[in-house]
Amino acid sequence: RLVSSVQAVMASTAGYIISSSCHHVIDDQHWLAGTYPQFAVPYFIYDVYAMFLCHWHRGRVKGHEVAPPPSLRAAAGAYLRKDLLMVLHHAAMVLVCFPVATLWRQGKGDFFLGCLLMAELSTPFVCLGKVLILYRRQHTALHKLNGAALLVTFLLCRVLLFPYLYWAYGRQQGLPLLRVPGALP
Repeated sequence: RLVSSVQAVMASTAGYIISSSCHHVIDDQHWLAGTYPQFAVPYFIYDVYAMFLCHWHRGRVKGHEVAPPPSLRAAAGAYLRKDLLMVLHHAAMVLVCFPVATLWRQGKGDFFLGCLLMAELSTPFVCLGKVLILYRRQHTALHKLNGAALLVTFLLCRVLLFPYLYWAYGRQQGLPLLRVPGALP
């Protein structure tokens, strides 16, 4: 959870630097927009492996023993059944988002990439919430404060992100918000 939180803070920071440096939403460029995705790919690969190791070893911890220990194939199957969406998310980041961010964009839209990186800002709060639940601290003030921070960051950085991106593009192009989807390049 710590590594995920650190990566999320770094991604959000890079995203803020990129988006705040790009005044033209299409044409302005920032060197981090081409560099950070290359840094993030190894993280996504590592994270899938680390999640699998956690799943694998959780079955061997006192109170969670599985007798006999499952084969690697059985453990991998159980892991995929449990965390398929997260594995697919990580695979899509590596196999789709990375090529789009580094090859297909051809130096355009760094502002949008920066904003999308800031979507990770809610991740540390998700991770802290899971840690607090793991240590049975879900009834503490810290858990409630963390939940409020998660709600605010999720709303701002994930839910309202796309309407904001449409608004920013429309403002740049002199279009009303409702005409933006039909005018995208």
